[in-house]
Amino acid sequence: MDLPDTAGDPTGDPVVTEGCSAGPDPLLFLQALQTLWSTRELRQLREEARRGFAALADPRTVLLDVLESSRGWQQKGPSLEAWLTWELAHWLSAQPLPGLAQGSSGLKQLQARAVRVLTESPPGLVEPLVSIFQLQDADRGPLLTHVHRLHQEGKFKEAALLGLKLRLQPLLDVEKMSSPLLLQDRMALAQRYVAGFPDLQRRLLALLDSWCQPGFDIRVVARQFPQVTPLRLERLSPGVLSRQVLSLLERQGLDPALCPHAVAQQRLAALRHLCREHFVEGSWSRENWTEHVQALVGQDEQLQDELRWWLASPDNQAVAAQCALDLSLPETQLPASVATELRRLKLQGRAAEVRSESRRDGYYQLPIASGDIHFLASWEDLARHEEELLQPGQVLAVDLEWRPSFGTGGRPQASILQLAVKGRVFLLDLPVFSRPVGGQVSQAFSRLVSQMLSDPSITKLGYGMSGDLRSLGASCPALAHVEKQLRGSLDLLQMRVADKPALGRGEARGPRGLSLLVQQVLGKPLDKAQQLSNWDRRPLSEGQLVYTAADAYCLLEVYQALCREPARFCLSEDLARSLRPVNSERPEAWELPGLQEASASPWPNTATPGSSQGWPSELSPPSRPGRGSGARGLSQAVWREPVAEKQDTAPEVPVRAFRAVCDSMLHGLARSLRCLGADVLTLGAGEDHRRAAEVARQEGRIILTSGLPYHKLRAQVGAGRCMSVDCSLKARQQAKAVLKHFNVRVTPADIFSRCQACNCDQYLKVSKEMMKQLVWLGSQREVPSSTGDEASPSADLQEAGSAPEEAPESCTHDLPCRWLEAADLQSHAPAVLGNGTRLQLAGVPEGVLQRPGPRPFYCCTGCGKVFWEGSHLGRITAHFREVLEGASRPCRPPPCPVSGTL
Repeated sequence: MDLPDTAGDPTGDPVVTEGCSAGPDPLLFLQALQTLWSTRELRQLREEARRGFAALADPRTVLLDVLESSRGWQQKGPSLEAWLTWELAHWLSAQPLPGLAQGSSGLKQLQARAVRVLTESPPGLVEPLVSIFQLQDADRGPLLTHVHRLHQEGKFKEAALLGLKLRLQPLLDVEKMSSPLLLQDRMALAQRYVAGFPDLQRRLLALLDSWCQPGFDIRVVARQFPQVTPLRLERLSPGVLSRQVLSLLERQGLDPALCPHAVAQQRLAALRHLCREHFVEGSWSRENWTEHVQALVGQDEQLQDELRWWLASPDNQAVAAQCALDLSLPETQLPASVATELRRLKLQGRAAEVRSESRRDGYYQLPIASGDIHFLASWEDLARHEEELLQPGQVLAVDLEWRPSFGTGGRPQASILQLAVKGRVFLLDLPVFSRPVGGQVSQAFSRLVSQMLSDPSITKLGYGMSGDLRSLGASCPALAHVEKQLRGSLDLLQMRVADKPALGRGEARGPRGLSLLVQQVLGKPLDKAQQLSNWDRRPLSEGQLVYTAADAYCLLEVYQALCREPARFCLSEDLARSLRPVNSERPEAWELPGLQEASASPWPNTATPGSSQGWPSELSPPSRPGRGSGARGLSQAVWREPVAEKQDTAPEVPVRAFRAVCDSMLHGLARSLRCLGADVLTLGAGEDHRRAAEVARQEGRIILTSGLPYHKLRAQVGAGRCMSVDCSLKARQQAKAVLKHFNVRVTPADIFSRCQACNCDQYLKVSKEMMKQLVWLGSQREVPSSTGDEASPSADLQEAGSAPEEAPESCTHDLPCRWLEAADLQSHAPAVLGNGTRLQLAGVPEGVLQRPGPRPFYCCTGCGKVFWEGSHLGRITAHFREVLEGASRPCRPPPCPVSGTL
């Protein structure tokens, strides 16, 4: 840092700011700081800086002198000037200076100088400069000019952040500022930009809604911003955008009518989901499906056309005719073949689908008479059973039902609260007891529920109880915090069971969640045919009454069976006692022994051990969101394998020979598997699932999917070559499940053998000196870097002048690749490889380039991503320790090449 000749004006006289007296010599103060900075004595540096701030007449003036006389803070990496700026901002926030009067000439002079510095400063110095010099109140003209210049230069994120920090949003065009952020997949930043400005929030929603129109081409918008790299436009498809718009509407409490195109897109997606479930999966009863479709389609011509398209499928003529009959569709709107089948059904005068008694016998049966199911629709009804519900020492099962919305906007309101005690079930009509809010009935109901849930002597059983209580609180505001009052509870969702199809069932789907738990404990699964019925309908049908009563009562029977025979379910006596609730403490998760399954090998010409069971080994399709989709936030034990040693296993597959294709919802899983050396492709957000089957067949890949078409994909590629992944797990947990399922062998040498970003396995090694030259040339040419993931708010606000970290030890993980040579680069563009790939140099920190030792860099030849030594190998080794073979684990994991966050 070049120190100024004087700390005052060019005449050499010290500057005495309005309202302050002269202090000690600033030059000596700065020299002392420079000495401590060079020795990295950070504690003494901070103490010296704060003593100097307190002694100086006006440290703000001295800071401006320093920033104006030196340019070290404009470069990448730590600098004393940047550190001093942040330190002064922290010091002033704790003990403000006497200050200058708002609007005084002295403050205006400081602000004018600070604005000139701001226009040249990196993003990391914006926040402290705004705080120190109160730039929110400075002259708006120069600040707006700087924001517009950043925007014109393609620095859209920097322009938005500066406008946000200076509160300039009402003076800027929100559509112009937000559009490039959305194109760069920076939705979170766009939302922060309009936060606190209701009019701007509506305009942002209107912009997003306009992009949801049928036939809208997002590329038209992208051409207006040529600086934006169009890598993520598939994430701006109408279907994806409409979900984000409706989520914003709900969070902001706005009317969905403000975004008609987004609502229409979600209704279309809901109809497609219903038709796929009914025609392909066969998982809906006719009555429920018809009711939902009628309510959804109405007089909407677009939805009517979509429904007719599904009915025209040649594979579903009989089912389509039955649907047309149930929906009362005119024959003139139906294909000829379906219309003919419809006339035949009308002549027969009966439904084509009849539920057999034998099918019903295959499910859990409610052990109480229908007369013991009580539907309570008034306070008088509830008051008659109040004493029975509040009986101390009893076991009480709690459940909740609501009408599914299929993502068409708005949070669904809870409709039925089920309370089951031994021999009886009570169904409470929540719309009656929760409205009007604040009324006598609502208050009395809330007091009763609070008393029941907070009594530790009453054992409350649930399945996904935390989610149920949150939904109850959303529907009944007086119970918004009831989850915090819960005492003496036991959530059976903590009993993690293997989510696999049931043996001997020909269903498209096997039981999952609570249904599977009931099957494993009581012998038969729950019949979930009524789960997605219309729970707002009054009166409830007989099937709905029986289902909702069984959904709660089965919890009592499961709990009794576990307590009666703990050894049968591999539970110790101590663990069985620990299941009894103690206040609000949640017991540890426990699990049931898994069903034995055949291990179908995905590889040709290999035997399938244990195939006498007669059913495939693929994991079951993903469960519905909500209950049964995974115990988030609960402690979960690891699945216990049977004690007997496995005699036969599928052959080991080296990870570099493992090839897979993931659907668009599993990008995190794909990155984790690539990190371990697997060859994994991913579908784009707009690509159809059928593309996965095409790629799998052509390239011999395994399909990893989390979507609904699991069974169709499996049918196209064969058993053992398609796996449904549990979306409730984190990406690394999913990767472990995949590796274990296919018996994939990973060694330490496989780690980072592929690029996590693009799946390329070809690297070039770059010397430090050459990397310095490439970074310097890139900064001189000001080549715009590729748009990466949006940084978190903390990354946007981090201290640019933080002290450099200690250099790591020598790297022991060396990727086998050749050195980058000058001939590998294009002569007219030094940062571009011969194959046209631009090296992503903008994210290489100056501190990494200045570290001692000849540590090399690595660049991916596929996407240009740059890697360097770090501590990532130790973290990856720790996360995947159980799948690595014989890897020596030193006390301090060695660093390895890791990707820079570009």
